[in-house]
Amino acid sequence: MTHPFLLTLNAGSSSVKIGLFKAADGAKAREIGRGELDLQRRPLALRLETSGTTSDVAIDAPPSEDLHEVLDATLAALAAHFDLGELLGAGHRVVHGGLRFHGPVRIDDASLAAIDALTPLAPLHQPHSLRLIRALRHLRPSLPQTASFDTAFHVTQDDLVRRFALPRALHDEGIRRYGFHGLSYAYIARELARRQPALGSGRVVAAHLGSGASVCAMHGGKSVDSSMGFSTLDGLPMGTRCGTLDAGVLLYLLDERRMPLKELEDLLYHRSGLLGVSGSSADVRTLEGESGAAARQALDLFALRAAGEIARLGSTLGGIDTLVFTAGIGEHDAAMRAAICGRLAWLGVALDAAANARHAERIEAGGGRVAVLVIPTDEEQVIADEALAVLGS
Repeated sequence: MTHPFLLTLNAGSSSVKIGLFKAADGAKAREIGRGELDLQRRPLALRLETSGTTSDVAIDAPPSEDLHEVLDATLAALAAHFDLGELLGAGHRVVHGGLRFHGPVRIDDASLAAIDALTPLAPLHQPHSLRLIRALRHLRPSLPQTASFDTAFHVTQDDLVRRFALPRALHDEGIRRYGFHGLSYAYIARELARRQPALGSGRVVAAHLGSGASVCAMHGGKSVDSSMGFSTLDGLPMGTRCGTLDAGVLLYLLDERRMPLKELEDLLYHRSGLLGVSGSSADVRTLEGESGAAARQALDLFALRAAGEIARLGSTLGGIDTLVFTAGIGEHDAAMRAAICGRLAWLGVALDAAANARHAERIEAGGGRVAVLVIPTDEEQVIADEALAVLGS
């Protein structure tokens, strides 16, 4: 017997994360495999993980801007390794939902046009999701597709939190704080409520720390505040992105330095952050293995700014009961977790060094006033569950 099958596509700037899920009898989507397609790798290969094993599957297709041939070959590769049964639909992660999208939607001509219109708000991410949606539409025009938005989780934030100190007309036009990494935070809120219900109902700060990084304040599982605002440039310094920056710096570079707009965009998105400060790498693991002062300063700056944003969100919440680390750095880098928590000792954050070193779920020291957890995130599961809910309805 076959069951409806769901495909999830999570587009990055140079890779695509793929999830494969079954939905039996209207139940929650159940993962049967996942993969990643590195679009910069030559020759192209799909890395597949299923049943505890990992394999590389060659993708014999030339990369192109529309990805038609690459996606077609990828679907063929998946079909050769899975008894897919009936393909129910495909769910996509879309970074920006603007003022219109407050939850997942089925993609049609109108919603696709609205997603495209939001590209100026997320120029680094939105185009990659759009080309996957269009490629799948081209290859399988009758296949239902859904979009899950990173901004949607944050619509519960108060208007005061979302407002910049700019003229009200600009706020009304959409220049406001949106927040991102919402699919990750939605999963953490759900998992925390399942694993530790008493903690999940309280005042929580979750730190999604990866090549893109942000922190989010939650109360009762709802977003209250976040470090990212209008764009994915805001908040913490990231792998190659600058994080919070005095707007006067931009005026200076544009006016005094006569920096072209595209060059400025490239500077802020691709040449700043850990890479810019260290001068050598955007990867925390690489920097931790270097002995130079610039590499050490990049790591220290990341920890300083992360701790500072966590403390600021504590002010919004009126206190912090629980701190959760997630994503690549948050889940796997004990040294960075210790560096951040060391700067939060005044808030009552204290780590058990041994538990932290082995990446245990609970890593706070006895007597600490703040519970500290490490919870792996799963954006693909959220996309699949939301796609199933939309298509099922």
